[in-house]
Amino acid sequence: MTAYEQTDVLVIGSGFGGAIPAYHLAAGGASVVVLERGPWLSADEFEHDFRFGSSSTRVFEFTMGDGMNVLGGNCVGGGSVVYFAAMPRVPSFVFDRQGSQGRRMWPESITRASLDPWYDRVAEALPISPGRWEDVTYAGGVFAAACDHAGRTANPVAAAIDTDRCTNCNWMMSGCKFDAKRSLLLNYLPAAVDHGAQIRPLHEVQRIERSADGDFVVHYTVVDPVDYRIQVDSGAIAAKIVVVAAGAAATPVILQRSEATLGAMPPAVGRYFSGNGERLNTAILNEDKVRDVLGLDRGDGFAYAANQIGRGPSAASWDRLDGSLPEFSRYSLEQLYFPPGFGTILAQVPDAAGPSWFGAEKKEILRRWQSWLTIFTMSEDDNEGVFGPPPETGNADRISMQMLSRGNLRYEPTANTRHGWALADADIRDILERDGLSRVMPWTNEVIGAYTVHPLASCRMGDDPQTSALDDTNELRRHPGIFVTDGSAVPGALTVNPAFTIAAIAERAVPNIVRAAQARGVDVRYLGSLPPATQASRPAPVLTVRPA
Repeated sequence: MTAYEQTDVLVIGSGFGGAIPAYHLAAGGASVVVLERGPWLSADEFEHDFRFGSSSTRVFEFTMGDGMNVLGGNCVGGGSVVYFAAMPRVPSFVFDRQGSQGRRMWPESITRASLDPWYDRVAEALPISPGRWEDVTYAGGVFAAACDHAGRTANPVAAAIDTDRCTNCNWMMSGCKFDAKRSLLLNYLPAAVDHGAQIRPLHEVQRIERSADGDFVVHYTVVDPVDYRIQVDSGAIAAKIVVVAAGAAATPVILQRSEATLGAMPPAVGRYFSGNGERLNTAILNEDKVRDVLGLDRGDGFAYAANQIGRGPSAASWDRLDGSLPEFSRYSLEQLYFPPGFGTILAQVPDAAGPSWFGAEKKEILRRWQSWLTIFTMSEDDNEGVFGPPPETGNADRISMQMLSRGNLRYEPTANTRHGWALADADIRDILERDGLSRVMPWTNEVIGAYTVHPLASCRMGDDPQTSALDDTNELRRHPGIFVTDGSAVPGALTVNPAFTIAAIAERAVPNIVRAAQARGVDVRYLGSLPPATQASRPAPVLTVRPA
């Protein structure tokens, strides 16, 4: 019989779906190990630079699929380290969505009202500040003024940001150097460590199997800290409970690869992927019109020229978040700063005579990059993504030393998804092209396909065993003792930023996980306490691995 290292609970991933259960289970007395495939960085290690090997390439994973590309976190803290910290609650109508299947996608037990107490817990723990106009960036104010000019409404966006500490550097996607963004490095994760949880970075989980005595055995490889393609070690850990929270682009792949040793997976594993209906448009503002039409002036001789100043989304238009509207016609429009890179590559030239995304005309609009205003659409898509057979290792085949990989996700937008995008594109033009204020074009999908920073639903919850991999407690059907608590558990597109909802679902799942652990002999309680907030992120501790 093989001897494995032992723990009560093994958590795969350290984003919202992993950090929250890790904290509560450790606080309740369980031994907890968290395996994270990315590095552990703290504020002093985040860099304002796009050079290779900086935090920008180390903490991101850009996974190219067939028709869909996913940009996500690859570090301790997961998506919370690289997100824009916009934290709206989901509209009530989302929980009644049926999609193309003609039945409610969400479990009947989950509604906006039933989820609100869990939202409240997350809001207190991070904490999340309600949106205030005095906290809106200049770019957000320009978008709000344009909405008002077009007869629309706009709203400040609630955010997990300490605005007193924020310098408006607009580098928050590369990790916050000032610990102003309330990532999981400042609350759930340090509190989990304080209660004895071990967080092991650069550990990439490959598969799960059953041991002879009924425990789960999680097999992992350890990757090189510079070149993630190189495996420097491997191992396995036995656990009574496994929480899979590797992200919607990795969780289904781990479970697919585990079929050979665990047995057949529910049919919905790796199906019904949603990109949260996301789409981006770039408005190239006419500086004179910003001054003359909107009456705005920065006070330094510029009307706008502020694309690089501020932080992520601070203002949004929610006029189309109306439950009386037909499905696939509801969406939010959010002002967003997307840093140089994908945004500059995929932005198209309005009224281009030649190529729309490269060439001389593209070079000309790049000269005016400070006058760009990016608008982010989150709409209702059709859950059309499907994961093919898993690669030999990892969730994707790595193309470069860091950041870039090729995955097995196939995505062909349906007419329903395209209809929502077309409505949103037209709406953005109507708002931002009035009276010559700007010219607007969506980012191209012709180069690499669609793209999302909020992947969802690849291992989703629901009441129908044929279309949902998880029951309403987040437990994996056919495999009791395995729980999924990341974005893959969310049944479908949310029409708003999903981090708050993922976190609330993870909080809601914890009492169910505790009960399952107790039934398997783990001495653990659900205390219901919240982690104390810290002001500074910690460096990675030196870990002592328990011998087998």
